[in-house]
Amino acid sequence: MPENYHTEEFKVEGEKVVAKIKELFHEGNIRKVIIKDKEGKTLVEIPMTFGVVGALIAPQLAAIGAIAALLTEATIVVEKQE
Repeated sequence: MPENYHTEEFKVEGEKVVAKIKELFHEGNIRKVIIKDKEGKTLVEIPMTFGVVGALIAPQLAAIGAIAALLTEATIVVEKQE
C-alpha cells in the first residue's frame, strides 16, 4: 500500500531556522527536511527515519545551526506523512 506524503514550506529568518525545525520535530510525522537559501538553492537535505529523537538528531541540528548562521533568510521544506 503506497504511503501518502505532503510538503509544507516555511520562510524563516536565519537565526530562527533551528528553533522552527525543533518545533516541527515535536509535531511528528516528518519524513524529510530540506533547507534552501533565499534564491531557492538546496543547502541541506536531511532524511528522517521513523523514531529519530533526542541525541540522534543533535548532530543534524548542529549542522543546521552552522548553516543558518550564514543565512539572512531560509526556506524550510518539510515532507510529512499523512
